[in-house]
Amino acid sequence: MPWAPSYATPDELASFVRIDDVADEIVITAAIDAASRMIDHACDPSPGHTRQFGKTDAPEDRYYTATPRGYGPSVRGQWVARLDDLASVVGLVVAVAVSVGAESYTPVTGTAALPRNATALGRPFTEILFAGSSYPSPPLLADAVRVTGVWGWPAVPDTIHEACLLQSSRLLARRDAPFGVAGSAEVGSEVRLLAKVDPDVEAMLRPYVRALGPVLA
Repeated sequence: MPWAPSYATPDELASFVRIDDVADEIVITAAIDAASRMIDHACDPSPGHTRQFGKTDAPEDRYYTATPRGYGPSVRGQWVARLDDLASVVGLVVAVAVSVGAESYTPVTGTAALPRNATALGRPFTEILFAGSSYPSPPLLADAVRVTGVWGWPAVPDTIHEACLLQSSRLLARRDAPFGVAGSAEVGSEVRLLAKVDPDVEAMLRPYVRALGPVLA
């Protein structure tokens, strides 16, 4: 599964909207691609960020800044690095730069990928916990933590696939509604096609929206 894939196929969307004309395949493909990227953007509201549901083909190095975790005595002394979505801990390597301006990184053992039950739930890991590791307090420096792993999601969730079909069908309807209104007012079926994700899609995506703000206990 590639990085930032389309979350449905043309055949699936054609069946979903009951289109049989092969000549529409280009339009269908474009709608799927656009809907997939709309979903990515809706799932991470951080400026300049998106949350996609594919994964990298091979391990890649990415760099993060570790910070103290939360507040209170139960987490005192614990440090975490908040990550991009990490698809798997297989082959995971965590390393830290041990001093200011260091060009080399020292591998760290004993870290924990959080949430611990991510794999069982079909979700990615989003933090590295240094408590109990061979280097429990990484330097508070930008990019002092290097994480090597396969990034993204283990698989595209079924809900994301269904949301893509629904949003894609809305985009297809938009081409026949040049003024942004589909249906008929006379029969009570008028629908305004707003320039945002479908309200039902928005509800479907809510559990997949990446939370903002600092890591708290």
